[in-house]
Amino acid sequence: QVQLVESGGGLVQAGGSLRLSCAASGRTVSNYGMGWFRQAPGKEREFVAAISQYDFAYYGDSVKGRFTISRDNAKNTVFLRMNSLKPDDTAVYYCATTPLRSYSGTNYYTRSNYDYWGQGTQVTVSS
Repeated sequence: QVQLVESGGGLVQAGGSLRLSCAASGRTVSNYGMGWFRQAPGKEREFVAAISQYDFAYYGDSVKGRFTISRDNAKNTVFLRMNSLKPDDTAVYYCATTPLRSYSGTNYYTRSNYDYWGQGTQVTVSS
């Protein structure tokens, strides 16, 4: 059974940084696409970042240049480094995994392409 456990969320001031972690079990992160999505109150869940099996990284427009996705294969963990945080980044952040193999980034933006999700971790950015 595949399980994804997020951690690292919390309260931070605008301009600050956080690093989220997603520990996977039941699936080897290097062999699957891994993504981060977020959902703010009253809004749809939106794509944040993904890393493919080919080590290509993809980012949503609102986080480009500020967030970085990476993975540690030895720890079977995916990270999301978030810098220059803004109040608009406040949301629950979810880790997800997909068996999709693609060189097209748009395929990783789509929620329905992901088959397992974590429970989420809250990130709150104060102004």
